[in-house]
Amino acid sequence: MLTVIVIAKECVPGRVKTRLTPDLTFEQAAVVASASLADTLDVVRLLPATRRILAFDGDPAMAPPQAAGFEIIPQAAGGLDARLADVFDRCSGPTLLVGMDTPQLTREHLAPVLAWAEDPSRSHPSHRDGTGRPDHTEGWIGLSTDGGFWALAMADPDGSLIEGVPMSQDDTGSIQLRRLQDSGLTVGLLAELTDVDTAQDAAQVAAQAPDGRFAAAWQATQYPAGHTLELAESRS
Repeated sequence: MLTVIVIAKECVPGRVKTRLTPDLTFEQAAVVASASLADTLDVVRLLPATRRILAFDGDPAMAPPQAAGFEIIPQAAGGLDARLADVFDRCSGPTLLVGMDTPQLTREHLAPVLAWAEDPSRSHPSHRDGTGRPDHTEGWIGLSTDGGFWALAMADPDGSLIEGVPMSQDDTGSIQLRRLQDSGLTVGLLAELTDVDTAQDAAQVAAQAPDGRFAAAWQATQYPAGHTLELAESRS
């Protein structure tokens, strides 16, 4: 059994992907963010999970249609570390969290976690203790190229292992990894991915996943004003 959480915010102009400006308008950035979230939800919907959660910062009525079948819960108050900690504390058993900023995400990126979730006590061949014997993997983290992390999984979810980790820094991922390891957990590493924060990131990710909604929305921003939304919607 596996719980998968997508943490996201309502895609309101001026509230999401503001670092895409001034390359994009606030309205264009919101369309791109919405496409990124939709692509992510599409992937998570098809994972072999027993529980799917959208931890949503915004009006639940405005959750995207791709969240149909997800349990939609509000995010807690406080910083991102507190919000992540809260949602992990609401779960039990193998739990995986992903963000909305990696629309290039595929099932293959998560394959090690999916195999592990079938039996979290099973030894993972990439981890061995000092005697050379296989060690048990108790968590996973996917580091991002900007120094953060795009995925986090624990066999026994514990929000205290996240709360207090400084977020949105170029060493957030390494600090979070060290926090898990210092608690005694053996942690596997997923593939490194690029979070979409800047226009350069967006162009790179759109090239990596050219057939998704995100790539269509990004490409639409490269057209003259008046064509952006129409093109993005035509590829939905």
